[in-house]
Amino acid sequence: MPSSTKSQLNKHVFLSASSIIIALLLFTAAMPKQAQNFFAVIQASIIDNGSWFYVLTVAFIFFFAIFLGLSRYGEIRLGPDHATPDYSLVTWLSMLFAAGMGIGLMFFGVAEPLMHYLSPPTAETGSIEAVQEAMKMTFFHWGLHAWAIYAIVALVLAYFSYRHNLPLTLRSALYPLIGEKIYSWPGHLVDVFAVVSTVFGVATSLGLGASQVNSGFGYLFGIDISTTNQIIIMCGITALAVISVMSGLDKGIRRLSEANMILAVILLGLIFVLGPTVFLLQAYLQNIGDYLADIVHNTFNLFAYKKTSWIGGWTIFYWGWWLAWAPFVGLFIARISRGRTIREFILGVMLIPTVFTLLWMTIFGNSAIDLVYD
Repeated sequence: MPSSTKSQLNKHVFLSASSIIIALLLFTAAMPKQAQNFFAVIQASIIDNGSWFYVLTVAFIFFFAIFLGLSRYGEIRLGPDHATPDYSLVTWLSMLFAAGMGIGLMFFGVAEPLMHYLSPPTAETGSIEAVQEAMKMTFFHWGLHAWAIYAIVALVLAYFSYRHNLPLTLRSALYPLIGEKIYSWPGHLVDVFAVVSTVFGVATSLGLGASQVNSGFGYLFGIDISTTNQIIIMCGITALAVISVMSGLDKGIRRLSEANMILAVILLGLIFVLGPTVFLLQAYLQNIGDYLADIVHNTFNLFAYKKTSWIGGWTIFYWGWWLAWAPFVGLFIARISRGRTIREFILGVMLIPTVFTLLWMTIFGNSAIDLVYD
């Protein structure tokens, strides 16, 4: 393996990815209306003609992850056979939570259940069925499928890096197919794709988060809700992220992840205790039951017999969003998971964060719907 792969900046990937990103930014800034129309046409075409491929891909990833976790391959350790995990279970789970579901939980924990309740895919608006469907679809979008996508990408990276000493990059997944060519242009193309998709996936989350923070400041302090203020907020968030990254994985990111988890649990506990506690416990169990009962149906449901734009705006959007985030989140999960077995890895990445995420969605989502339900 070339030494430059690990120690130096890959100019081919950096320059190519930067050129594509800058070109897209210049295009949207110089011709916003044309760019909006252009991307709208592409999005509509993907939804109309490619939805089945997104659904099939995520379904395969979901069931394949379960197979790996339950099969004999689960005994394989991500690293030498004698390796032990680099981080404790609590620290590992804290970093998993922070990596995968940061601002999204804050924004969509309330927004998505309410939006599904007010505009459900099949139920009558404002009905009890709409409440149940709202929570079931929210669980579906934020549950096992999302974490399965992260788990598979992270598993591929960790396996080839820690057991075969290949670079901790997405190109290593192609080594069984193209061998040493991963160090030439085919590998560069894979990494360029990963960088571009990650940047715009992160940009989506950052934009939604900045909008939410701006709205919160506007409500509390009367600050104007404007593009300028949201840009300032995004700059501040980016600066904090840069400081965290510069301080290293064991100091900055680890401490930030643990603090993030503690604050999230405190906020969750306050809403749980001060809200309709018994109802939330009942709703959590029933929501899980409804989610698991229809998980196979929802996994393959394309509304083929009842055409609706709902699936494009929600399910297909989410699958694309999770897939765009997967190289970045997968890389981070792989980095912190050395020494764990595949079974432990799959169970940890898919089940533990999902249980917490669904509890979060129940407490915030059901509490929000309870405030507006007639």
